[in-house]
Amino acid sequence: MPKVEQKQVIVNEIKEKLDKAVSVVMIDARGVTVEQDTELRKKFREAGIDYKVYKNTMMNFAVKGTKFEGLSEYLSGPSAFAISYEDSTAAARIISKENKNIPNMEFKAGVIENIVYDAEGIKAIANIPAKEELLSKLLGSFKSPLSSFARVINAIAEDKSKENAEA
Repeated sequence: MPKVEQKQVIVNEIKEKLDKAVSVVMIDARGVTVEQDTELRKKFREAGIDYKVYKNTMMNFAVKGTKFEGLSEYLSGPSAFAISYEDSTAAARIISKENKNIPNMEFKAGVIENIVYDAEGIKAIANIPAKEELLSKLLGSFKSPLSSFARVINAIAEDKSKENAEA
């Protein structure tokens, strides 16, 4: 197979992944040891995230005409890509958490829900809790006033029943 056809296969593979993706986070993983990389890959697999190092030229061809085209300006130097298919902030959260153990790893950029973020933007997004956690907090805040209201109504009803029993 000629070299151009081999490269086209890789570009098509990347395009297929990007078609299904909700987010892509780019990192510079220079200086990361094999053990650290293995642990990071394990965490990504558990979260359903693809993590792979692609050549910048391949990635540049693959992102053209997609919602991830904004990554093109950050494609320089060694880059690793975390591609998420369900939870758009999961990759950023995992990288941020692992960054404490792997200080050499740095955010480069990312696209989350069709918006391109630089390294600082991705760091901010990494602090956002998971969707399920946010929903549970929201439901908890809805439930709290309702349960307080129910306790007050119950206390009033008990006072009324005591007054009726005494009378």
